[in-house]
This record gives sequence, structure tokens and C-alpha cells, in this order.
Amino acid sequence: MDNSKMGSGDKLLLAALHLIAEKGYNGVTTLEIATAAGLSEKTLFRHFGTKQKLLEAAFDRYHYAEEMKKLFAEKLVWDLEKDLLLVSTTYHEIMNRNRKMIQISLKEDEGQLPGFRARTQKHPQQLLEILTNYFIEMSHKGKIVTSNPELQAFSFIMMHFGAFMNDLDQHKSYPGIGLTPFVQESIQLFARALRP
Repeated sequence: MDNSKMGSGDKLLLAALHLIAEKGYNGVTTLEIATAAGLSEKTLFRHFGTKQKLLEAAFDRYHYAEEMKKLFAEKLVWDLEKDLLLVSTTYHEIMNRNRKMIQISLKEDEGQLPGFRARTQKHPQQLLEILTNYFIEMSHKGKIVTSNPELQAFSFIMMHFGAFMNDLDQHKSYPGIGLTPFVQESIQLFARALRP
């Protein structure tokens, strides 16, 4: 999006994500965030009140729960492999787009940002619930066999979160394994295991 067409709030949210990911929460001031956004510190306080509320608003605005809810509501075709491929590729697109938020959530100490960890966990918990419900519905339709849909959804999410974390770390842990072949192979394995 063209920065000149963005509203003040969005400019502040993006500047905060960029600077906090780079310098850490305590390493950046509200004045630096406002300046990077091309706005005054007074504007930052008028929009968000505090630096923590600004960071929380950025997580709520740019994380993936709403996009995933929409995907599950509108784009599923009730074909396990096709649906899981769509879910997985969308998940990785969103996670890569939100790399800075993930880096912030991994870096920041809960003691300095009370309630922040719980707020960042809201999105994965919502995805777990949505994917669990999908597996239950697929089971009711006779398209999969599932003994514990929540555990299967959790396994699927953790598998892809682990792949994202490897990618976040510039493929240092498993440099020879690319994301696209991993996604395709993992979907095939998972679908094979759940088919009746």
C-alpha cells in the first residue's frame, strides 16, 4: 500500500512494528515511532494512548485470525488436500507478511508488557478452534476418520509453525528444505493419514 494514502493510525502501527522488531520494545521511544511515521508524538498519544496499546493494536490489526476465519467461511471446497493446501499456503503468506510481529512476540518479556503474551496467543488459539471444527465437520461428512480432531489440528498447526520458524531463522536449522516442497509433502502425508 502507498504510504501517502495510509491514515495516521496505520502509519503509526507500521512504524511501531518496524522499529520495535528492530530495536526491541524498550529500545524505541514513542517520539521515534511518531517521527518514523511522519507524525507528531501528540498524534500517537491521541490515537493509542500508550506505546503498549499501540503495539497491541498492531497485533490485532495485522495478525491472521480474521483472514483465516474468512477463508474457512468462504473458500473451502470440502476436499481435504485442497483445503489443507489453501489453509497452509495462506498461513505461511500471512506469517511471512507479519514476520516483524512474530519477532517482537518472541523477543519481548511478559514482565515488561503485561498481558501481551496472552494477546499474541489469541490468534493461534482461534486457528486451532477453526481447524478443529473443520476436522469435525469433515468427519461428519464421512471424508476423514478422526479420533481427536483438536489434537490433529494442533499437530497440523505446529508442523507449519515449525516450518515458519525455520524460515524465520533464514533456513539455518534445515537449509536444504524449502517451504514449498515441505508444504506439499506435509499436506499429502496428513491427508493420507486422515482419509477413511
